[in-house]
Amino acid sequence: HQVLERQPYSFEHKILAKAEKDFLTDKIGVKRFLSELGRSEVYLNAFYHNSSNMKFLELCFKHFLGRAPLSQEEIKHYCDIMMYEGVAAMITAILDSEEYRKAFGCFTVPHPRQLRCYESPKAYTESHLLNCEHVGQRGRSIPTIYWHQLGLTCDGGVCRPPEAEGFVDSSVPTEALTRLLALLQSTQPEKALAALSTEHKALLRRAIG
Repeated sequence: HQVLERQPYSFEHKILAKAEKDFLTDKIGVKRFLSELGRSEVYLNAFYHNSSNMKFLELCFKHFLGRAPLSQEEIKHYCDIMMYEGVAAMITAILDSEEYRKAFGCFTVPHPRQLRCYESPKAYTESHLLNCEHVGQRGRSIPTIYWHQLGLTCDGGVCRPPEAEGFVDSSVPTEALTRLLALLQSTQPEKALAALSTEHKALLRRAIG
C-alpha cells in the first residue's frame, strides 16, 4: 500500500501472487518483495508507462527512499542507469544503495522520512511536497525539483506559470527555447536558472508547460 499508494486491485493480486506467497511464508524479505513489485507490470503500469522518465525516477525515490531527489547529479546518476541498463536495474540500484540499507534495512517497508540535515531549505520543501502528493496531483511530466525551481503551479495535474494569463512574446525563435530547455540538463541548473531574466523564465515555463 505504501509503495503503490493504494491497495492492489484483485487482478493485480494475481500478478503478484507468487511474490506475496513467498513473502508471507518468509521465503523472501521486504527488500526482495519490493524488488519484485518494482519490476512488475502492476508497478510499471501505475507509474512508469504513463509518466516521463524523470517523473518516474522521482516517484521511485518517493516509494523506495522516502524522499525526493536532492540534486541534478543524483538525478543524472540514476537516469543514466535507467537509460543504459533499464528500469529494473535502476530500481535495484536504489534498493541496493547504502542509504536504503541504513534507512530501512531488510525488514522495514520504505516510508516518508525526514533526513537529519538537508543541503538547503529548498531540498527539505521538495521532499515534503512530494511525500504529501497523491498520484497525479501535480502531473506526470515535471519532477518537483524542476517545477519548484521554475516557480510553476502544478496543483490540479497541469503545470502552469503564475503569470499564465500574461503575454509572452511568441516571436522568440525555437533555437532560443531549445537553449533554455537545455538548462535543465546543465551541471548547475540552480545557478543557471537564477541568472535568467523574468522574460526568459516565463518562456521556459511556457515551453515545458
